Amino acid sequence: MNEPSISPTSEHALQELLQAVAQGRLSPEQALQAYRFLPFEPVGDFARVDHHRSLRTGFPEAVWGPGKTPEQIAQIMEQLHQQGSLALATRIEASVHAQIAQRLPQVHYSPMARLCWLPRTQELAYPGQLSVISAGTADLPVAEEAALTAELSGFQVKRLWDVGVAGIHRLLQNRQALQADVLIVVAGMEGALASVVAGLANCPVIAVPTSIGYGASFQGLAALLTMLNSCAAGVGVVNIDNGFGAAILAGQILRCGQQMATRLRPATADKD
Repeated sequence: MNEPSISPTSEHALQELLQAVAQGRLSPEQALQAYRFLPFEPVGDFARVDHHRSLRTGFPEAVWGPGKTPEQIAQIMEQLHQQGSLALATRIEASVHAQIAQRLPQVHYSPMARLCWLPRTQELAYPGQLSVISAGTADLPVAEEAALTAELSGFQVKRLWDVGVAGIHRLLQNRQALQADVLIVVAGMEGALASVVAGLANCPVIAVPTSIGYGASFQGLAALLTMLNSCAAGVGVVNIDNGFGAAILAGQILRCGQQMATRLRPATADKD
């Protein structure tokens, strides 16, 4: 299919695609496929906001905070919010949030998760249950980044903090938290908690190593290697301190599972 040649503005892109459908040059399905990759919107001379990422991947673009000025972060978030998307910025320190709030007074902020956001115009609610489990209190910033990102993306989240393997009875006394569709396990030091949880749970486990630990932990490398070498099956591992990435991966698993269930439902009904 030859996609229409268009400028990167939402209104113009949509107009040309609708005209192509009306004239029979594109089917509605072809138009939707083309629209998934259009448009992006320049923000000043420093960014190009991807408004259609949620159409392609299911989740809107997020803003990585470090390396950007508060003014740049605020402008990008403002453009995302104007399109109705969740405008989420990660790794935002309190001093940066204070400057962002001067331009965007309605912005929300979590100092624990270091997340800054403007809610989407219409809230989403996906089925499925996600639990986030952290080994120690020092792991909470990464764990809360994962939990809050998942909640803002429309998922139900349960939290269970400070149940590391040094006191494994704390986890065993809270086994109900393992009754979920996806588990995110956040741990520093040697990172053993992910293997323990995966040996008890009957759902996918996403392991998040953190940079918490003494010198030989090598800023999270020891936990990362432990999780990668887990003898428990069903463990996937994201990068060190990447709570955001773990939440998006968990969301994709839940969304894909629901989509598969929806596709299978008519076939099951026919057999009945």
